[in-house]
Amino acid sequence: MKGLQRVDSRRDLRDFLALTGRLYAGDERFVPPLHATVRAWHRQGVPMFLLRRGGRVVARTTLHTDAALDAKLGRATQLFGLTEFERDAAEELFDGIGAAGLDGGREAAFGPVSLLPNQAGGIITSGFGERGFIDSAWNHAYYPDAYEAYGFTRRFESDTWICPVPDEPVFAFDDARIGAERLRVHRGDRRRIGEQLPILREMLNASFTQLGYYTEISAEQLAAQTDGLAYLLDEALLLYVTKAERPVAFVLCLPDISRFIAKIGGNLHPFQQLRLLATRSRYRREAVLIIKGTVPGEQGHGYMRLLSRELHEGLRRGGYHTLRSTYVERTNPGSAAQYVAMGGRPLHGYTFYGKDLA
Repeated sequence: MKGLQRVDSRRDLRDFLALTGRLYAGDERFVPPLHATVRAWHRQGVPMFLLRRGGRVVARTTLHTDAALDAKLGRATQLFGLTEFERDAAEELFDGIGAAGLDGGREAAFGPVSLLPNQAGGIITSGFGERGFIDSAWNHAYYPDAYEAYGFTRRFESDTWICPVPDEPVFAFDDARIGAERLRVHRGDRRRIGEQLPILREMLNASFTQLGYYTEISAEQLAAQTDGLAYLLDEALLLYVTKAERPVAFVLCLPDISRFIAKIGGNLHPFQQLRLLATRSRYRREAVLIIKGTVPGEQGHGYMRLLSRELHEGLRRGGYHTLRSTYVERTNPGSAAQYVAMGGRPLHGYTFYGKDLA
């Protein structure tokens, strides 16, 4: 595959993880993926590759496929993710990705996705002066130029957002509707998170199925993505509403521990977990909105406004002053309306990339 070497040994995996420490040395705007997550993917057999020059690693990537995303995109697609590279290594890396796709009978390449676009991935195309945050991307400014010079085109262009937490409520909801429509707002519960996650998964899959990049999240995928959620959770920031006992809308925010993860280089080993647990109050001034949605048939009825009102009350009472959001597609202005109402602004331009391999 034109110079790409499969990560086989423990040393290879250490080199794979170490590359970002060199590429982003001393730059805490970059928030690396957790080492434990990358190691788990390697154990599960996700193909990982290095590009070396003279024994020195200059690029890395995963090369994987997903049948459900193939069906969604309508073609056999070579996926790539965790993709990092020195400026002058881009062309050789992309050659290797294309060769792998052609060897596997793939029609197109798409990424970076880790491991799927409904989990994480993408790159930022603007806002490089603003730091990254958990569940989002941050990369050098030469990345989009390198992709586009090679012939990749932007897919699912989006923005991340940053908002001040207003001192006064900005979302109104007619409380008379709560009794009339048998509505109930539920909050996160660390002791019951195992019971609440399946409820969230059902709403998540229903809410996002119409999006072009979204494939259904399995129970196993959600469990892996939310591993450790219970000890990070601020219970006032996980909310969902039921209507006549049927879940119809949800929102999940987490305290923003990005600065901590950046400082430790993504290596959240047991000692660092204890440090984070002991100092977590320091990271309850900024929050990240990870995901929100309303199930089909209930969209447009104002239930997200009810949740937004309760969420922002929780943020104010918790002493948070800033809310960031993971990417929102530019074709979905309704989802960004909440941030506009809060006085927010786009933070990073965001995109995935695709390329035909014929």
